[in-house]
Amino acid sequence: MLFWQTDGMDDDLDQALDAVGPRLRDLRRQRGTTLADLSTETGVSVSTLSRLESGTRRPTLELLLPLARAHGVTLDELVGAPPTGDPRVHLRPVTRHGMTMLPLTRRAGGIQAYKLIIPGSDRPREPDPKTHEGYEWLYVLDGRLRVVLGEHDLVMSPGEAAEFDTRIPHWFGAADGRPVEFLSLFGRQGERAHLRARPRERQSPPS
Repeated sequence: MLFWQTDGMDDDLDQALDAVGPRLRDLRRQRGTTLADLSTETGVSVSTLSRLESGTRRPTLELLLPLARAHGVTLDELVGAPPTGDPRVHLRPVTRHGMTMLPLTRRAGGIQAYKLIIPGSDRPREPDPKTHEGYEWLYVLDGRLRVVLGEHDLVMSPGEAAEFDTRIPHWFGAADGRPVEFLSLFGRQGERAHLRARPRERQSPPS
């Protein structure tokens, strides 16, 4: 007769689950997000979020999946799973408001980088400007991007960049029937992207 020893495995599981609550609280605070904001973003009630962070509610896969997406981390990072030794970054695209967002950064807080893809359409969407806290920097990779920013209605081409305070009503869309791809650097706390350019060498006057 075989006997399986599971006490150690159960202890490890309990320790991992106990650490999820503080990790969730730290991630939310680093993003500067309230429980109410996170509830709106994930569909998880404020009371459930509060109990998860305090450790009085046991985390489940159904609860952790939307939280991982909202915080821009993997499930392994939420539960503190040991590294697998795989050096590749496994990016998980998210589709929102008709755009596909591919996160390029994995750390919580600070400036976040994304690649965004807006599909082309024979029926362009009507602008629906939104506002939120933060600061954003855009760079168009391919296609033509329509940007509605306050009173401005602009079309950006590949190689063009823009930056703005996201408290100004703004909206993005494809400028024509073709898809558009662009990069976004976004700081929830209003951080700006600091770009450094090498100064041009001073030329000596002709003798």
